[in-house]
Amino acid sequence: MQTETSPSGRKADSPVTPREDSGVSANIAATAPGQLRVIKRNGTVVSFEASKISVAITKAFLAVEGGTAAASSRIHETVAKLTEQVAGTFLRRMPSGGTVHIEDIQDQVELALMRAGEHKIARDYVIYREEQSRKRAARQALSPATQKAAGGITVIQPDGSRAPLDIERLHTIVSEACADLSDVSETRILDEALKNLYDGVTATELSTSLVITARTLIEQEPNYSYVAARLLCDNLRAEALNFLGVAESATQADMDRFYAEALPAYVQRGVELELVSPQLADFDLERLGQALLPERDLQFTYLGLQTLYDRYFIHSEETRIELPQIFFMRVAMGLAVEEDDKNARAIEFYELLSSFDYMSSTPTLFNAGTLRPQLSSCYLTTVPDDLRGIYGAIQDNAMLSKFAGGLGNDWTPVRGLGSYIKGTNGKSQGVVPFLKVVNDTAVAVNQGGKRKGAVCAYLETWHMDIEEFVELRKNTGDDRRRTHDMNTANWIPDLFMKRVFDDGEWTLFSPNDVPDLHDLYGTAFEERYTHYEEQARAGKLKLHKTVRAQNLWRKMLGMLFETGHPWMTFKDPCNLRSPQQHVGVVHSSNLCTEITLNTKANEEIAVCNLGSVNLPQHIDENGLNLEKLEKTVRTAVRMLDNVIDINYYSVDTAQNSNFKHRPVGLGLMGFQDALYKQHIAYGSDDAVTFADRSMEAISYFAIEASSQLAAERGSYSSYEGSLWSQGIFPIDSLDILEKQRGADYISINRDATLDWDSLRATVKAQGMRNSNVMAIAPTATIANITGVSQSIEPTYQNLYVKSNLSGEFTVVNPYLVRDLKARKLWDGVMVNDLKYYDGSVQSVDRVPADLKAIYATAFEVEPRWLVDAAARRQKWIDQAQSLNLYINNANGKKLDITYRMAWFSGLKTTYYLRSLAATGTEKSTISTGNLNAVSAEQSGGPAPVPAACSLDDPDCEACQ
Repeated sequence: MQTETSPSGRKADSPVTPREDSGVSANIAATAPGQLRVIKRNGTVVSFEASKISVAITKAFLAVEGGTAAASSRIHETVAKLTEQVAGTFLRRMPSGGTVHIEDIQDQVELALMRAGEHKIARDYVIYREEQSRKRAARQALSPATQKAAGGITVIQPDGSRAPLDIERLHTIVSEACADLSDVSETRILDEALKNLYDGVTATELSTSLVITARTLIEQEPNYSYVAARLLCDNLRAEALNFLGVAESATQADMDRFYAEALPAYVQRGVELELVSPQLADFDLERLGQALLPERDLQFTYLGLQTLYDRYFIHSEETRIELPQIFFMRVAMGLAVEEDDKNARAIEFYELLSSFDYMSSTPTLFNAGTLRPQLSSCYLTTVPDDLRGIYGAIQDNAMLSKFAGGLGNDWTPVRGLGSYIKGTNGKSQGVVPFLKVVNDTAVAVNQGGKRKGAVCAYLETWHMDIEEFVELRKNTGDDRRRTHDMNTANWIPDLFMKRVFDDGEWTLFSPNDVPDLHDLYGTAFEERYTHYEEQARAGKLKLHKTVRAQNLWRKMLGMLFETGHPWMTFKDPCNLRSPQQHVGVVHSSNLCTEITLNTKANEEIAVCNLGSVNLPQHIDENGLNLEKLEKTVRTAVRMLDNVIDINYYSVDTAQNSNFKHRPVGLGLMGFQDALYKQHIAYGSDDAVTFADRSMEAISYFAIEASSQLAAERGSYSSYEGSLWSQGIFPIDSLDILEKQRGADYISINRDATLDWDSLRATVKAQGMRNSNVMAIAPTATIANITGVSQSIEPTYQNLYVKSNLSGEFTVVNPYLVRDLKARKLWDGVMVNDLKYYDGSVQSVDRVPADLKAIYATAFEVEPRWLVDAAARRQKWIDQAQSLNLYINNANGKKLDITYRMAWFSGLKTTYYLRSLAATGTEKSTISTGNLNAVSAEQSGGPAPVPAACSLDDPDCEACQ
């Protein structure tokens, strides 16, 4: 019997070779060689040798029990008996001689082990046979030419040594990568990859060849994205496990054992290298290691895992020391470190994160469990109107950005161009020169060296500098008064929108002349503003300017179309619906327009802590699974609340604000995927209804979870006097907005399905742990990690190349492919058609009408559907949502209608305007299979007119 390695591929503790006469009867030893012959798997026939059975069984025992002196005696006696039994079986069957197949002999060895009660040995022997079978399959799966080529290849190992190409292990890795995936071929991957190899190839190049081969096939079959991810994971295992001293390499099957060993080794090395907090060593690492679930490594798409590898995994001198499940456990431990039962909570948090049911925001994933856990996502500041305060605010920006925070600055208090400066008896240069400094600071101080610094400046529409402010992103004009790298947003009072609707005049002021306007909203603002207008007309305010409201509105829209900025955000609904209006004013939103929290110069920098529910993970055959969603939200809110206490605060005023109000922002992602799973078109009443019902459920469970935390931990300190304490929930605050704005200027659906009265009673009795609990962020990178569509976005294209900081990735809509396969329409022709039509199915004649409706892309969905769905969500949210608006063939009229509709529908904010790019996917790739070679500018990404509006804008990732 031929045995190249021991069972399970493990080395014996010491080589023990049985003697020729070790217990085998003289009769067997004498008669077997001449009378029995063995047919090997390659068809050759050799003499039957009982000693080979003895050797094979001995190796099986040594692999499990080792070669100690105590074990040696038992092994020797047991092997002798078993060998005699196996050999005797064939002699009795064929006393006159004959032939027996080698598989029959191995079957008898298994049977003998089981009958002898050696079940553990038998199990390992079975595993060993399966491994050998896979190795043989590997050789047989390859074409003869490839087998021949592989035979002449040696591989340069990381230590510089050479070794023959291990085709059997290669096949094992590819086989594992393809396991349980339909319509993928391991043979195809091996054949194609080996064609590109040469003698002397490095181990890294060998692994890369496998990954690249799988990548090129993604456009034909989305499941190859999972294959590529699993092949990449093999590289990660070798890198991390070798660094940690656990193993030189490992297959996916090996990780059942190695993950548990790797976690304590990781914590020890991480603490030694000052990369993770020493607090992690206080956990029960053995218990947590056993809780790791290796099979969850198989959930990743290639884009998701590559993103984690490039930008999230902790590394030492460019060597990643984390693996996916250790990464999630590190984050979970970091969030549970102050829990009473921190081990149980860490496991609870890990299971939620690693399942992809929920994902923390990027700063939390970066920094949880490290020496400086800056876990919060967004910081909102108000800049005061004095030089020391202005540069203090810019310094705050630098410190907050250094530790991966996205910034929103309220610049409205700073006096306008031409206003009087008493201290110098001169005139001010206005806001714009300071914004140039802010822009350059964001470039100079990026987010921990991991992504670009990102900041957004907000200015109210009545500010004297508003006309120059809206031109900050232009590529023409005085470059000293331009900011090409930062974002800008209009902070628009309702009164201005009313003047636009009524074609009235609008007056611009310098805030040092009208200082109270900054803190007023609703009818109080309207009364005071009209008072100042009267003073200006009477000549009592010298510095002012009167313009036609519609002209300024058109300029704002024109710059938005031309440069992508400033974004449109609305001051009054943000304040009138704020639960915290009793203690302060919302002066701006954040970098991504979803956070609406109070700020106060020199006293409070608002902080928000974000995370997102993965909505399609909560969809089953019956639609939205409320029971699962409630469980997810309950744990997620607890994790978010923990962030506030654990977080590292680089600025004291941020800590003051966060401890006082404890706001969090639970959002969602994968809205489009959730629609696909239910076969609902984005542009439909059903989608709008689903947006309403799903957000209602998240809102209900989030408020309930915060109230339950209040019962356990106490309400936040500024709770009394809040809308919560008055029994006014987000859905109820619509009444306040309508009353203050006027019924003629608002139209909002008020339908509800859950028992809100009961929840109001609960909150009244228990209070709230958090001043704010909901906000829908862009989720740019965490959606990539979990393999779903971003946030509430419609699908950009059904086939395109995504470009981000990790490279370029083919993205194909797996739901479309699934449905086309079901109707036998998915083939190479369809792939070519999708490329030709830039990922659209609308012009492909053989695609049925119902699928064309479901798989309409972002620019094929009328903007009103985006606004309608957003309005239904907004009624349930105590903060806001990052709402991108897609407009095909945008013009002034379309923009005017869309943004008026957004305000009229009660939205608090909007985000990027995206218009269709002039270029599309390069057609030369149609038949070459080289879609990954398409450049970012040719990828068909939304390159509006503003270059800043690329689909995966790094600025978006500052929130998530």
